[in-house]
Amino acid sequence: MKIKKIINNNLIQSFDKNNKEVLIMGCGLGFGKKVGELIDQSKIEKIYSLENKNYSNKLIELLSDIPLEVIQTTNEIVSYARYSLGKKLNDNIYILLTDHINFAMERVEKGLQFKNALLWEIKRFYNHEFLIGKEALEIIKKKLNVDLPEDEAANIALHIVNAQLNSNNMDDTMSMTNMIQSILNIVKFHYKLELDEYSLHYERFITHLKFFSQRIFSGKEIKDEDASLSEIMKMKFKSEYECVEKIKKYIKSEFNAELTDEEMMYLAVHINRVTKQTE
Repeated sequence: MKIKKIINNNLIQSFDKNNKEVLIMGCGLGFGKKVGELIDQSKIEKIYSLENKNYSNKLIELLSDIPLEVIQTTNEIVSYARYSLGKKLNDNIYILLTDHINFAMERVEKGLQFKNALLWEIKRFYNHEFLIGKEALEIIKKKLNVDLPEDEAANIALHIVNAQLNSNNMDDTMSMTNMIQSILNIVKFHYKLELDEYSLHYERFITHLKFFSQRIFSGKEIKDEDASLSEIMKMKFKSEYECVEKIKKYIKSEFNAELTDEEMMYLAVHINRVTKQTE
């Protein structure tokens, strides 16, 4: 690969083997170099795709202003997250998480700390991502010698959740987390009981609510498959459907979205299991 443009000593633009534009990062990669020269392959640390023009402009602007060690640390965290989850993450996480970590470090240096109001919800609903966030704090401490508070592990977890959803809107991710908690509260108040958070049924219910909340925010509709089955379920799970009606009203009021009969049926089944109405 040859140098197309030198951004700074550590960043250059080039083209990959498919003639697609890329941004290449590496310590001293552009130092003393000229446009048209071959890139020192041994110094390459990360190659970013620049297919999306809007994304590429943001990435170049961000990586030009933020210290190389912060970028390297973020790349390590993203690599660890991908390995731990075994999932593909939206490339925008490089922009969003690098910017967030850099800003978080600046806040700590100024003695400013912001609490994450969803800390406990994130621990419970996105435990795997939160544990990755905790590991990220250790990586930041080791690489950058900065101690970030536990709230930042939750913030990093939300960025990872966001990247899994292929979303750039952190507000939606936070709203989905609030939605899950609100639905759980509706169930608990309807049955006047505390749910066993360590049960398999609870874990499955949370998983269902994650996908359910994603569907609401994506605007995708689920077609009802069998109306007759839905009517049978209403007869069998009367109390559960009363609870689901409350959830339906909440979703309509807060998010102006409608639930299909099939969604109501699945919610009723999960509620039945999680409240241990039947064994």
